[in-house]
Amino acid sequence: MTDSPNNDSVDMAAVETPTAAMRDLLGPFFSQVEHYGDLLIDQGELRGLIGPRELPRLWGRHLLNSTAIVPFLPKRGRVADVGSGAGFPGIVAAIMRPDLEFTLIEPMERRVEWLDLVVSEVGLDNVEVRRARAEELHKKESFEAVTARAVAAMDKLARFTAPLIKRDGSLVALKGQNVDAELEKAKYVLKKLHLVDVAVHEVEVPDAESTLVVTARKA
Repeated sequence: MTDSPNNDSVDMAAVETPTAAMRDLLGPFFSQVEHYGDLLIDQGELRGLIGPRELPRLWGRHLLNSTAIVPFLPKRGRVADVGSGAGFPGIVAAIMRPDLEFTLIEPMERRVEWLDLVVSEVGLDNVEVRRARAEELHKKESFEAVTARAVAAMDKLARFTAPLIKRDGSLVALKGQNVDAELEKAKYVLKKLHLVDVAVHEVEVPDAESTLVVTARKA
């Protein structure tokens, strides 16, 4: 068990409280996601994982935002989360899809230590944390899906991720409002890397801003 959140360093009044609709969305997975959120509240700012201005929107902007990729994950197999950082979206997705095997790929040692802590504390038997850059695994690993959030623009992200994706596997990326411009810039790179059927999905998240998810299939 972890210590309770340090109320001396965190203004708990400023921390977002999950709504009933958020709880309903997470269903049986709510307690694990809440535990993850408590760890972030307790240690996220101290470890440089999340800024103090993000705490008031931790649930809507980060935790619930991560759930948007779940409908686009494969029915079975392995999923890699590239540049996992604080654990978005990989940790939340792994909680909600215990039937899939997740590999969280993160190059920074201090973030790897954090992810290992979260995996242990939350009790995620379906997660492996790898300290590496995605390109270091290109010839060693392959996955049914690769996920990413706030890692790079689409052209660079495609180069990082495409070699990791099995044929007929998918890239599933959380993106911001400039996604159309990113895709236009990346269209030739995507074609060269055999990433086809590119689509942008607007996912409604309860009591939070809608989320944009880009999917592409590896032909």
